Amino acid sequence: MNENHYRVTGMTCGHCVASVAEEVAEVPGVRDVTVDLPEGTVLVRGRDLDDALIRTAIGEAGYTVTEPVAV
Repeated sequence: MNENHYRVTGMTCGHCVASVAEEVAEVPGVRDVTVDLPEGTVLVRGRDLDDALIRTAIGEAGYTVTEPVAV
């Protein structure tokens, strides 16, 4: 299983967290999404993860994704 980490700006509440998690969960290959509101990060686990599709999903939820977070 692969992991991608993203820094996301604009999230301010639990609804924001749910919106991001729901959109990203729809991306093919995604098995698990963990959104950390205080840190402003999103951890995506799955197989054959498509970075562009994940970024698009976060954008469609209404938030801005920056460069992946180094682990």
